[in-house]
Amino acid sequence: QVQLVESGGGLVQAGGSLTLSCAASGSTFSINTMGWYRQAPGKQRELVATVTNGGIRNYADSVKGRFTISAINSKITVLLQMNSLKPEDTAVYYCHADEIVSGNDYWGQGTQVTVSS
Repeated sequence: QVQLVESGGGLVQAGGSLTLSCAASGSTFSINTMGWYRQAPGKQRELVATVTNGGIRNYADSVKGRFTISAINSKITVLLQMNSLKPEDTAVYYCHADEIVSGNDYWGQGTQVTVSS
């Protein structure tokens, strides 16, 4: 089992920056990929960025060049640095992890990011 706890959300003006943090605990040795997803009101949850065990990063086109995902302490903590924020980035951001062997995946409780215009 893996537990994920997010922090760092908040209200920011357009053009500003925020850093989200996700702390993993439990069977962290079993994690393959960690990442961030987001869900805006009335929309489906969508991928924002992921990082694999091997350090391969993947970004949604809408955030490339503005967001950076990084993992520290062997993915016990995953950060999402968000720059040049836009009102359309407003959403609840969820941390996600999946396991190598079982394929199980885990979600954090979510953290609200609101970007005002």
